[in-house]
Amino acid sequence: MAEWIDAGLEKLCPQGQKMVVDTDAGKIAIFHLSQGFYALEDRCSHDGGELASGECDGNEVICPRHGARFCILNGKALTPPAYEDIDTYPVRISDGMIQVDIDN
Repeated sequence: MAEWIDAGLEKLCPQGQKMVVDTDAGKIAIFHLSQGFYALEDRCSHDGGELASGECDGNEVICPRHGARFCILNGKALTPPAYEDIDTYPVRISDGMIQVDIDN
């Protein structure tokens, strides 16, 4: 069963920006790309460091600690030193509120 939580107002996260929310599922990074909003766990699978402060390169986020790249669209680990994918979460907009389903 879906467990949609409010993450923040859509207008506070314009395209090209990101935000982090603390949830029962852990910290989740929300990215606003040209294709829409995407949410993934804010944890590098290499060493557990956070990802949200890393640079974005197109549809990829680069871990600020060791440079591993992850696909924002599907959580796939794309480069070493990370080899394990990270969790992604469905996102929707409801009445101007970004919502994330933490029961994926």
